[in-house]
Parts: sequence; C-alpha cells; structure tokens
Amino acid sequence: MCFLKKRGVCEVGHQKKGEERLSDYIRAIPDFPKPGILFRDITTLLQDGEAFHRCMGLLTERVRPLSPQKIVAVEARGFIFGGALAQNLGCGFVPVRKRGKLPYTTKEITYDLEYGTDTLAIHEDALKPGEDVVLVDDLLATGGTMRAVVDLLESMQADILSIVFLIELSDLKGRERLKGYPVESLVTF
Repeated sequence: MCFLKKRGVCEVGHQKKGEERLSDYIRAIPDFPKPGILFRDITTLLQDGEAFHRCMGLLTERVRPLSPQKIVAVEARGFIFGGALAQNLGCGFVPVRKRGKLPYTTKEITYDLEYGTDTLAIHEDALKPGEDVVLVDDLLATGGTMRAVVDLLESMQADILSIVFLIELSDLKGRERLKGYPVESLVTF
C-alpha cells in the first residue's frame, strides 16, 4: 500500500522505477557540524506532509502490535516522532531531557560522549515498575545516548518492548550497544 500517492512513494522492501523512498526525503549535508561528518537532515522529510505521514504510518504499524503503555523519546528530534507516535497509539508520552530542563524531581544518568559527558533526566514518577514502553529517537549512530536511556529505564524497572529509529547509520554499529533489545529503523545508511 502506498501512502504517498502524489509522488508515488512506497517504502517497503523494494523500489520501482520512478518511486521515492523515505530516504529520498532525507538531505545529506557534508562537513556539518564539523569537517568529515555527513549530517542526515530530517527537516526535509518533516516539511513534506505526505512523507511525514508515511513515516509515522510505518512507525505506527511496527509499534502498534506491541501495545505499549508509554512512548519514551529523547530530546529534541525524538520528541517529534515520539509525540506523534504516542498520539497515533493513544498511549502516554514521556520526554527524556538534558539535566535542568524538567520541572519536577528527576532521576538522572550521566554518560560518556566522544569528548566529555552529558546527563539525561526523566521525571521520577513518569514510569511505574513493569510498565511497557517503546523508546523512540530520530537517529541511531553510535548508540551512546540510547544506551544511557535504556540504563535509566532499567533502573526504573520499565519493560522495554522495542527501540525504534527513523534512521540508522549502520557503519557506526550503534545496534551493538543495544543488544538484548529489539531495534528497528525505517531507513539505513
């Protein structure tokens, strides 16, 4: 089934001549934010209502059978997909933010970055032990941020059903840091 009729967009498995895929809506920007990095810009996908609708339809199709109670997403771009997915599924949405951005008492985790550390926070009452959750973000690169979120949710005794991404950069092997959890991505580069 094709959701993007105007442009003939179909995503699943194979591409017929003249059809576009979600990856066709993701712009590649060389040397951003620093030399040697090829940045995958999702704003071009978000700006196209049909492509964004198709993207959310695919994410919803993959997650609906899991029947999560909450969608947990990482700021900032993860909120776009996580919020829309929670709305599509009729379940709760839980934001994971950087330290100091949430107004209530938080549970935090500090993790290593390439150069330094960062701290993520979640409201301490956002999840109950045993609650079924799906984690969502826009991009899986090295997996460090999502691994920190997994560790944070494990400490809260949440039941992580799956981790889903719009994009996976397979050369960076982020999936390896998330072993033991089902990981899905719509587009792989």
